[in-house]
Amino acid sequence: MSKRRILTVLLTASAVWLPAALRADDGETVRPVFSAYTLEAGSAHIADTYLTPLKYNGQHFGIDYQRWQAMKFDPQRWVMQLDTRLTLNHTVNPAGNATMWDAMLEFRWGMMRRWRLPQGFSAGIGGSASINGGALYLGRNGNNPVSAKAAFTVNATGYAAWNGTVLGRPLTLRYQPVLPVAGVFFSPDYGELYYEIYLGNHSGLAHFAWWGNYFMLDNHLTADLSLGATSLRLGYSGRIFSSKVNDIVTHVFTHAFVVGISGEWMSLNPRKGISADARIISATY
Repeated sequence: MSKRRILTVLLTASAVWLPAALRADDGETVRPVFSAYTLEAGSAHIADTYLTPLKYNGQHFGIDYQRWQAMKFDPQRWVMQLDTRLTLNHTVNPAGNATMWDAMLEFRWGMMRRWRLPQGFSAGIGGSASINGGALYLGRNGNNPVSAKAAFTVNATGYAAWNGTVLGRPLTLRYQPVLPVAGVFFSPDYGELYYEIYLGNHSGLAHFAWWGNYFMLDNHLTADLSLGATSLRLGYSGRIFSSKVNDIVTHVFTHAFVVGISGEWMSLNPRKGISADARIISATY
């Protein structure tokens, strides 16, 4: 085949392929934001030997915001999750004459590789990073009434979900665990006053976190029942937390019922709207 004929074939193929490729690349991709706002209430069980050797039991309350969205670089396979959570525990000792409060704020962001499976099932696995901080307060302690908590961790996470219908209404069931793998967390020495830290005793406050001295497992099981534009979210949230360092042992176990609203929202230009050939890629199914 002559060089001229080869060049003609290549130019013809390019003329056919290039516009099609451009049309595929130029196609609009819309990535709705899935958000959930929930309240939770249940039971709390706390032990912290920095404050007291006794175990305290009581009530758990929380506010949670979750945001899911398909990633821009590969929306079919990768999704991101943002989770911000504020919790408050009110507990009493076995005699009922002392109260311990526990307040924590947590921020977590991560990505997961997902797979769409038959029969409405999907699953994902990935990682996340968390920052959390707060304190336990026991008013009856004169010298050390507060036990501060702070940590940065890298976590393993995943989910399994099913999308279907119940009584003619779309329903999404999802289970997601979060397990810290490594990180760093704060803890003073046993009996060390925070006033001593304030005066400049800063050695030995940061500790490498691993499963031998810092273990936490978050479990979330939710059901989103569509009511039209929004969905009703019901579910369960449970956390197991345990740490041991400098002879200070801390256990916090919570179980809670979850209720809230969820739904998908799209940010669109009101003057342009959405094109007929746009690809809408949800992060939840």
